[in-house]
Amino acid sequence: MSSDSSTGLEHVRAEIARACKDAGRDPASVTLVAVSKTFPAEAIEPVIASGQRVFGENRVQEAKAKWPPLMAKHAGISLHLIGPLQSNKAKEAVALFDAIHSVDRESLCAALAREIEKQGKSPTLFVQVNTGAEPQKAGVLPEETDAFIAACRGTYGLAISGLMCIPPVGEAPGPHFALLAKIARRNGLELLSMGMSADFASAIAMGATHVRVGSAIFGGRT
Repeated sequence: MSSDSSTGLEHVRAEIARACKDAGRDPASVTLVAVSKTFPAEAIEPVIASGQRVFGENRVQEAKAKWPPLMAKHAGISLHLIGPLQSNKAKEAVALFDAIHSVDRESLCAALAREIEKQGKSPTLFVQVNTGAEPQKAGVLPEETDAFIAACRGTYGLAISGLMCIPPVGEAPGPHFALLAKIARRNGLELLSMGMSADFASAIAMGATHVRVGSAIFGGRT
């Protein structure tokens, strides 16, 4: 496992550098979020040893069980919540995560605003946009995103830094990445969390600042 995941990491870093070169971008402008969900600490250790410090988890409970011991051992870890967040987990999420990629409804905004004020912590917040308008998927519909961002800022006083999307399986991701970038531009948002193992090069060409890569680093999930 150890050599596999560090080899995977090196390969992904090289691919990011190549995609940035092709797009005329500085590789430092792209943050690699290594998606460690479902993988145990022993699979994550070699990736940390190879210098990776930003990790993505899908569930608050899993991250809470797994990461505090790792963070006690390794300095400078930054944890990103990339999965859906229930409002009743907002307290734990604000305490544990440095970034939350899945802000998508007003009840969650209210819960986050309360906890951010109470804890004096301000994780980087991304609004999740359901670019394919898929009924089974979380996220704000594209045509409702401007109003939702305005509510996040105005009603709840949340500092929104960027947008996130997960394009529909089986569709070309490019148009979804382009749409996300367009919505971000008109709302003055700098950060774009888009692109996964199969399509992060395309996402970088469209301006991704955060790519969420799991299987290309850690291998397939069991």
